[in-house]
Amino acid sequence: KEIFPKLSRVAMLWNKNNDGMALEAKATQEVARPLGVALQDRGVKDPNELEVVFAVMTKDRPDGFLALMDPVLISYQKRILEFLAKNHVPAIFQSSDWVEAGGLISYGPDYPDMFRHAAMQMDKILKGTKPADIPVEQPTEFDLVINLTTAKALGLTIPDKLLALANAVIE
Repeated sequence: KEIFPKLSRVAMLWNKNNDGMALEAKATQEVARPLGVALQDRGVKDPNELEVVFAVMTKDRPDGFLALMDPVLISYQKRILEFLAKNHVPAIFQSSDWVEAGGLISYGPDYPDMFRHAAMQMDKILKGTKPADIPVEQPTEFDLVINLTTAKALGLTIPDKLLALANAVIE
């Protein structure tokens, strides 16, 4: 919303075969409403449905795009980014590798930090701690990554305030 204040309709792509993504899609819907953003559910059960989603998006012209990432959709990164670039759709992702590949912005957990914590938990388990005795952890570090080249191609100006908050800016 800070980059594109008039944002009101966002296509949300996610894998309907992933139960975790169903919970994330529901939570995202709940967060979007108070922001005045209507999420257009573009969940797919089969990657072949991506072409249908792209056809609908071409017709409906959402203001933005959000992808809830899982391994299936990640394998179609190139195709998704090509569609977004061709149709000048600003997009946000959960992982910086999408921004490095040409996406506009990402905001998500610091994955290397998460992997370190997972390794520490595995170490405890291998040393005899019962998994049930290890507290569940949630990410505490998040990364904001912005691709200025993509912003320029989309005709967007990234506010200085947001650039100052970014962990990385790709030029």
